[in-house]
Amino acid sequence: MTITLDTHTFIAAAPKSLKAESTGMTPAEFYDRYCGHAGPIKLGEYTHRRAAEFTATLEFAGHLRTVTATGSPVAALTSALYDEGYPVEILQFHQRRTESGMATFVQCEFNGRRGWGAAIADDSAESTVRAMIAGINSLG
Repeated sequence: MTITLDTHTFIAAAPKSLKAESTGMTPAEFYDRYCGHAGPIKLGEYTHRRAAEFTATLEFAGHLRTVTATGSPVAALTSALYDEGYPVEILQFHQRRTESGMATFVQCEFNGRRGWGAAIADDSAESTVRAMIAGINSLG
């Protein structure tokens, strides 16, 4: 896989606790560990319609669920995940604008385990959705 974003800038935007946890990782290792897409939840289509309104199609073990929300993507996605049997808790949430887009870092807890998810996208809601999915997938 080729990483097309400036991963050094992306990692520099991470919160201190995540930087400490990832000390010594190459940008590719950071990307694989915290931005990975392998796991029980996959993001299909994502559409941002207007300010604070989005639609995301999620795939859970072979079935699809569409989440449409106005407002907080954290609240909408957390509720959808709970309904699908993934009672995830967001422990930390950090979001920063970078030259490559909006970087989002979330620390999740699921089934007594904690882990970080990270993502970058042009829009803050999409970045949040992708980071949350990466976080839960790292714990799944």
